[in-house]
Parts: sequence; structure tokens; C-alpha cells
Amino acid sequence: MKQSDIIASVGVTILLAAFVFNLFKVLNTQSRVYSAMNFIGAAICGYSSYLIEFYPFVVLEGIWAAFGLYSFFNVPRGTSN
Repeated sequence: MKQSDIIASVGVTILLAAFVFNLFKVLNTQSRVYSAMNFIGAAICGYSSYLIEFYPFVVLEGIWAAFGLYSFFNVPRGTSN
């Protein structure tokens, strides 16, 4: 297994874990952990795509990571009284 395969596997595992945790209501889409998992997983996948020079996925994962990072800092969390 190549280094890029290992890196991609880690990123995909993080993204799928976030999806499954949300599906089973362990994480809410407005939680910082969920946003962080999306950012980190997408950034790792984007990097592995860059390593193999598959640029359409670099763009896709870069946009996914950007929205994950945006969500981490800007999505309202909890309720206000």
C-alpha cells in the first residue's frame, strides 16, 4: 500500500465516522466536533489527492474542507435565551 493510500484511508475514515455519528444522532451537524471531523477528513483526503495528482478531487476536498472550517467558526450552536 502506497503512502497516499494510507493517508486517503485515514481521511475517508474520519469523514465516514462523522457521517455515521450524525446518522445515529451521536453528533449534531451543528457541533464543533462534527465540523472539525469534516474539515480534517476533507483536508487529509485533499492532500492525498494532491499526492497522486488527481486535481478534481483536490478541488472537491478543498471546498469541503473550506466549508468544514467555515462551519467550525460560524454555525450557531445551542440556543439563546
